[in-house]
Amino acid sequence: MVQDTTELKVEGLHLKFGGVKALQGVDFDARRGEILAIIGPNGAGKTCIINCITGFYRPQKGNIFFQNHDITGFRPDKVVPLGISRTFQSIQLYAGLSVLENLMAARHHLFKSNWVEELVYFGRARSEESKHRRKAEEIIDLLNLQRHRNEVVDVLPYGLRKQVDLGRALVQEPRLLLLDEPMAGMTVEEKEDMARFILDVQEESHITIVLIEHDMGVVMDISDRIVVLDFGRKIAEGPPDMIRHDPAVIQAYLGEEVKSQV
Repeated sequence: MVQDTTELKVEGLHLKFGGVKALQGVDFDARRGEILAIIGPNGAGKTCIINCITGFYRPQKGNIFFQNHDITGFRPDKVVPLGISRTFQSIQLYAGLSVLENLMAARHHLFKSNWVEELVYFGRARSEESKHRRKAEEIIDLLNLQRHRNEVVDVLPYGLRKQVDLGRALVQEPRLLLLDEPMAGMTVEEKEDMARFILDVQEESHITIVLIEHDMGVVMDISDRIVVLDFGRKIAEGPPDMIRHDPAVIQAYLGEEVKSQV
């Protein structure tokens, strides 16, 4: 019997806002342990897909399956416990808390102690906090944030705040990680660091990663497969080398500059 390696499956997804058709019958799947990139011009529907998967939007038609379970229309608070976490285009951190406190807050849904135990910091609450702190410290070490663990995130440089945002998603121990432009606004050096962190996470944890990113150099370097959207429709899907040479992709997104380089 052949084992199904599909972690995420999107079938015939349609999403519209009034007369605007954001997604028009989008199909794709993400295989267990791979990095799948979704690319396309601004307004192509990339973030809409992530918002549908995570329950922020409810599609009018189509289905979303995670580990063979239909999660179409699930609310965000029902999606996260399944093992799906995400980052956002704009950084979503608690500005007045430290790096460590932000990571601990992201694990709150994993706490099993009741409010009485937490109030008096007794028994299970104490042992749970130690467990969750260890996991947060592991992520801090993975992202090289050791010397910033106790700094308030609001005073950190932009690139470090993006790393903390990634850390908040990772500390939830996801099976599926959705990254919405994790390198937007970063310097070249910061992008290189972030790409390395993403590859390290994929190699060490074998989680499935869906990546939205505009930097084509990064996408081509770290992705196993690429899905290309244009005006809410999928126009291509395949490994980076195939996408790089696809005439429809070049015309719609990559441009003549890339065409001259391939």
